[in-house]
Amino acid sequence: MTETISIPEAEALLTAVFERSGLPAVAALSVARALVAAEAEGQAGHGFSRVADYAAQARSGKVVAAARPHLTERAPAALHIDAGCGFAYPALDTGIPALIARARQTGIAVLTIGNSHHCGALSVQVERLAEAGLIGLMVANTPKAIAPHGGAEALYGTNPIAFATPVAGEAPLVIDLSLSAVARGKVMAAQKAGHKIPEGWALDAAGQPTTDPDAALAGTMVPIGGAKGTALALMVELLAAALTGSAFSAEAGSFFTGEGPPPRVGQTLIAIDPGAQGDYAARTAQLCAAITAQEGARLPGTRRRAARARAEAEGLNVPAHLIATARALATGD
Repeated sequence: MTETISIPEAEALLTAVFERSGLPAVAALSVARALVAAEAEGQAGHGFSRVADYAAQARSGKVVAAARPHLTERAPAALHIDAGCGFAYPALDTGIPALIARARQTGIAVLTIGNSHHCGALSVQVERLAEAGLIGLMVANTPKAIAPHGGAEALYGTNPIAFATPVAGEAPLVIDLSLSAVARGKVMAAQKAGHKIPEGWALDAAGQPTTDPDAALAGTMVPIGGAKGTALALMVELLAAALTGSAFSAEAGSFFTGEGPPPRVGQTLIAIDPGAQGDYAARTAQLCAAITAQEGARLPGTRRRAARARAEAEGLNVPAHLIATARALATGD
């Protein structure tokens, strides 16, 4: 059973939840907007399903509710933020405008974020770069979920990668994928809803295929592309954790519970100004048009954009129990 709630109402509700959980008003709004944006895109595993866990972590101190992102310049084109074991979204909201300005000055710039937390739908973040006329690339590491190729014990996270680019005359092209066959957040959402998961998503602790989300969360996720997927996961570990001074996935605290150490994961964003290539956006449009001209072909992100347009026009359709939980958290009932 679902309930419809408008985007402004959802943002106000979740802001109230996080303020009551101890976050300053600006940080609470930052977290709320990110979760609502993910929900609007159809990425339920990064939306309302995270609210109770986020609130529990803020209340327990696993996430430092009052953390203030600290921005420093490591080189002319290299910016760094220490998130202070707070939520990732205030750090991203602090860093992305600075990254955009620096990339316009230098042609290319990098933003690293350390001692951070779950950063949700990366598509939301890289699209901001494309809307500013830049090419954006983002990687993030997450708590361990994938075993290295040939191994059986989780060592890498699902370690998402996202890319966005301006397209002449069109909305930005946005590509967002985790390095597991599906995002682990989808397993979490199925667990909270009491649903089974399809076979091929995950393995249980014994390395056997499972459709039980509890067994999946206790086991490992199936990587995309076999050995190629695990090689990409290793690349992300180095860019998102080693480069940012953050915990590797095998060291990171859980995103899902109020107990235990903070995740201390990292994120790295790269912004490229294609302005020197005067025809870049037009050439991108040409390639996109060649893709969509083929019968049955579609561009990545098509469903995401359609879901967001629908949510903006009609509101969000959210499981009723998740909205009820958010209301209870917002009022303390």
